[in-house]
Amino acid sequence: MITFFVAIFLLIAGYFIYARVCEKIFGMDPQRKTPAEMQADGVDYIVMPGWKIFLIQFLNIAGLGPIFGAVAGAMWGPVAFLWIVLGCIFAGGVHDYFSGMLSVRHNGQSFSEISGIYLGNGVRQFMRGFSVVLLIMVGTVFIMGPARILSDLTNGFGGTFFWAALIFTYYVLSTILPIDKLIGRIYPVFGVALLFMAVGIMVMMVYNRLPVPELTLASFENMHIHPEKFPVFPMLLITIACGAVSGFHATQSPLMARCIRNERQGRSIFFGAMITEGIVALIWAAISMSFFGGIRELNATMDQHAGNAAWVVNEISRSLLGRIGGVLAILGVVAAPVTSGDTAFRSARLIIADFLQLEQSSLKKRLWITMPLFVVGFLLTQLDFEIVWRYFAWTNQTLAMIVLWTITMYLVRERKCYWVALVPAFVMTVATVSYILVAPEGFSLPAGVSYIAGLAAGAALLVPMVREVNRYSVYRLAGK
Repeated sequence: MITFFVAIFLLIAGYFIYARVCEKIFGMDPQRKTPAEMQADGVDYIVMPGWKIFLIQFLNIAGLGPIFGAVAGAMWGPVAFLWIVLGCIFAGGVHDYFSGMLSVRHNGQSFSEISGIYLGNGVRQFMRGFSVVLLIMVGTVFIMGPARILSDLTNGFGGTFFWAALIFTYYVLSTILPIDKLIGRIYPVFGVALLFMAVGIMVMMVYNRLPVPELTLASFENMHIHPEKFPVFPMLLITIACGAVSGFHATQSPLMARCIRNERQGRSIFFGAMITEGIVALIWAAISMSFFGGIRELNATMDQHAGNAAWVVNEISRSLLGRIGGVLAILGVVAAPVTSGDTAFRSARLIIADFLQLEQSSLKKRLWITMPLFVVGFLLTQLDFEIVWRYFAWTNQTLAMIVLWTITMYLVRERKCYWVALVPAFVMTVATVSYILVAPEGFSLPAGVSYIAGLAAGAALLVPMVREVNRYSVYRLAGK
């Protein structure tokens, strides 16, 4: 377990060291008034305690991501530990901290609007549509999945439609009510439960001395059951998103950017929640590699159950934690996606409100935006999302790529150290382009061709960035 504990230590060290570096680069100002203070509306702009914001942010960005993604990512072997640590600190932490703090500095605006400020109106229009479609899809899928599970758990009581209607009603309420009335009260409870579940799994893993594999030169290889179809790069970088870096986080951070009392809270809330999510992902990756006897056995189990990570989570939780594990497993596969789906719809409302410049203190105006969203969401529940959902991981990381390029441009224009965002932006560009070309659900091209195309795409995006760097260097020399 040496690799596992070293990885946890590095994540914690990353928070205390690299997060402070990012905070210094950004120029956190504790004297500056926040949007929650300047634009308080009693609905979305509400000052809340820092601990509560942290737990809400953690559950917002976590959901099932650091659990299911880590279980699937563990199929590649101990190399997953490396990606979680490096991705979380140098990509995810940077992505979440700067996207959250940029929202704080831009009056709590959605990141689709912020991207337009730094990358142009064309990107703004694309991000508006792209983000809303993605969020409606997330919210819709997180209605039917939990509804089917609840129907099965209650032996068909009420049927799937009954549970879907119940979840749908909750979504409507959580989207239109003030953030401190429903989300602010139940999210901290679910957040603590999700952390308790992860810590419990880790304690039992250590207590039972399960054989967590070490990352060595010998094990630094692709251990996936189908290595020819699933190369480590870029497949692992797309599979483990939450827990490393995820574009979905940038749609959620503005919710909390509107509730922060002081900019000093940004490091613990945005970077801290990302590190916490990374630790949860590490725990689930480690237990997945060890619980069934090894990585080969995990691959065989996942293959037997058609890649159903929910079955793996349920089996591990019940076996290691007993009845409590059963309850927490239900929380993991039902409450976690529900608490991601509701904030997905809420984020979609805010993106549209920002675009229309429609203030949201009026319930009537919130309903004007909310009801069409839920009509579309309800219609989409009638479709089979199995095929469409395969592309969510790719669209999610594509969003992360755009966010990182936006942060890079912001740092260039502010004449700050842009390398902290430029490097992960380039890596994620190569990864997302390579993925869609090499993946079975993509174009299934040879890996070599896909890598060349990915590098070419990254280089192409570097050209305008270099031009901007030179332009602002000239401004600096001119004293402007």
